[in-house]
Amino acid sequence: MTPTTLLFDLDGTLTDNYAGIAASIVHALGRLDRPAPDAAALRACVGPPLRGSFARFLGTTEPALIERAIAHYRERYAEVGWRENVAYDGADEALAALHARGARMFLCTSKPTVFATRIVRHFGFDAYLHGVYGADLDGALDDKATLLSHLVAIERIDPRTATMIGDRANDIRAAHANRVRAVGALWGYGSREELAEAEALVETPSLLVTLLIDQATAPS
Repeated sequence: MTPTTLLFDLDGTLTDNYAGIAASIVHALGRLDRPAPDAAALRACVGPPLRGSFARFLGTTEPALIERAIAHYRERYAEVGWRENVAYDGADEALAALHARGARMFLCTSKPTVFATRIVRHFGFDAYLHGVYGADLDGALDDKATLLSHLVAIERIDPRTATMIGDRANDIRAAHANRVRAVGALWGYGSREELAEAEALVETPSLLVTLLIDQATAPS
């Protein structure tokens, strides 16, 4: 396999943290005397930046109120929410196989770096990753395209050799905004329709490995 750069999303791509995210959102809204959203609305929060989700749930764009919600969310998430996390079947094996074949891999997630780093260490994914890039706690890198641009610049990545793997439309849009190829992870939270603009869609981590190896070894 020709060495290339792979940029992985976290929630919905390497791990399923719905339980921790949903319970922490409900906790935050309860602290603000707001009702809990239904399951479908909570599932939609897995992946995109939380500030946008709280703005919808609270019906406001007032920064102070949104930041209060974020603070309440982190009260619970920092203690137990991040542990309510499950690695997808085959995720570790996929990372190991791609690492063994020379791929240079980074995490690119809307989750704050402090939590993302804790999670990848918990599952041992840090053994395969060359770096973890997440949002700042103050929200400066909440936009996935901005975050990916930051990663590409810091690591001096040639976009023509890079592929973003994620399960949400914001992953695909961020990749294309930075001239990076995108692969949609159908085992996560995004539907085929949501991920339709990706260059390829895959149904399992093992099929992702097959796809990337085939692409790397195909005649140019």
